[in-house]
Parts: sequence; C-alpha cells; structure tokens
Amino acid sequence: MNVKAKGRTALAVRRLLVAAAFVLAAPASPSAIAQQQFTPQAEEPESFPDGPGRDEAFYMCAACHAFKLVASQGFSRERWDETIELMTERHGMAKLEGEDRKIILDYLAKAFPVRQQPRGFQNPFLKQ
Repeated sequence: MNVKAKGRTALAVRRLLVAAAFVLAAPASPSAIAQQQFTPQAEEPESFPDGPGRDEAFYMCAACHAFKLVASQGFSRERWDETIELMTERHGMAKLEGEDRKIILDYLAKAFPVRQQPRGFQNPFLKQ
C-alpha cells in the first residue's frame, strides 16, 4: 500500500471514530431522558442533624425555601442572627424573638457551624 492510500485509510478510520463518538454521546430516547430527569424529594426534619430546635428551625425556614439551602450554609451564631434579621427586614419573615429565636439560633449554630474553606486557587500538587 502506498503512502497516499495509507493516509486515506487513516483519515477514514479517524472519521469513523468521530462518528462513533457522536453516536455514543447522543441523548437516549425521549422516554429514557424523562426517566433520568430530576424529581424533587420531600424534605423532612429527620433528614437533618438531630438536636434541640431542629423541628422549629426546619419549619420556620422551610416556610419560604428549601431547608437544604439553610443546611448548605456554615455560619457563626452571630451570622445566623444577622441572617434572621435580613430575612425579617427584606423578605417579610415573621419576627422571631425571645426563646423561639434562641432555640433556632442555638440549633443553627450547632448543626451548621462555620466551615473553613480556602480562598482562591489551591494548587493540588503543593498539598502534603
């Protein structure tokens, strides 16, 4: 086989591989896609860390948004307190005062405390 024929064969093989990759990457049938779509799960207080005030915090926060949003935060008690103020002032949350506020703040601060996360790019090769 001459060089020109080998080049054409190599090109044909590459095209075949690219076509195969597109076929394999193509979405499945519409019914298969529908089965893979996200279906929200109902949230229950029991899905979150146990402790005094869990139910109160869950139902207070979940009245307006998913509790997973709350659980994904990591704040100090002071920051949780500021967040409650923000929700009250800007978003019309019912004013939370006295013992109810203390119970919810205690739970949030204990169950979802400050998380230390490095800022900026972290070179994985420098970690020891």
